[in-house]
Amino acid sequence: MAGSSHGHTPAAWTGVIIAFIGFCVAGAFMVMASPLGFWAGMVIVVLGGVVGVAMRAAGLGQPKGTHPTHDVASAAGN
Repeated sequence: MAGSSHGHTPAAWTGVIIAFIGFCVAGAFMVMASPLGFWAGMVIVVLGGVVGVAMRAAGLGQPKGTHPTHDVASAAGN
């Protein structure tokens, strides 16, 4: 995947970082046996996905059709 530039956008990085923080929060509260804190962490995980999608819609993600793999796949099908 390193050659495909998959996920190298501000939208992808931001979404993943927020989700990672959510998993850390949820994991810490799970160890502390606090269900409310665990579910708060899960909300942060979902928020990371929402932020990533919103940033992609705002133009900060990788546009569809510009991926080099798509060009190779369409050329092979012809």
